[in-house]
Amino acid sequence: MTETGLRERKKQRMYQVLSDTAVRLFMERGFDAVSVAEVAAAAEVSKPTLFRYFPAKEDLVLHRIADHEGEAARVAAEGPDPLTALRRHFLAGLDRCDPVTGLNDHPEVLAFHRLLYGTPALAARLYAYQERSEAALADALGGDLDARLAAGQIIAVQRVLALENWRRIAGGERAEDVREDAVAAAGRAFERLARGLPHLAGTA
Repeated sequence: MTETGLRERKKQRMYQVLSDTAVRLFMERGFDAVSVAEVAAAAEVSKPTLFRYFPAKEDLVLHRIADHEGEAARVAAEGPDPLTALRRHFLAGLDRCDPVTGLNDHPEVLAFHRLLYGTPALAARLYAYQERSEAALADALGGDLDARLAAGQIIAVQRVLALENWRRIAGGERAEDVREDAVAAAGRAFERLARGLPHLAGTA
């Protein structure tokens, strides 16, 4: 392995250690009750070192879903057309209980979602993350006004579907009991998108 590759792996491990340490503390005590200095101490690094990796406290939490930021844009380019690809991808996520779809009742996942959606500062940061996902998708769809309008609709549909699944599970339902409704809702939502955006569904 090259020295550059080794440095990159060590860097990625540090990102993961810092994020995991922070999320554990935040879930135990609450986001606002834990300082950045306490996270740094628990991870055995200095506060300046932590800020080199994560410029904002909220980023320590959002790191867990950061790899999904460009996902919609990447999937849309896979074909046969953007909406078919995105629909298949979302349904596949439901099938494997991907936490990003909201259809996951593992206690740690539920605790993370409660932290994310129940903390105003994190919810605001999540909105910025979704805006970046939307912008990346718009670029993948052509970058013009029509592309931006379409991307806004698609990202909103995925967000609402995931939130509905999470709310039901957070309310006490099992993921397995929600799955059938979740799949049906996703199917209806993407059918409506296809009717409204036929040029992205190969039906124009």
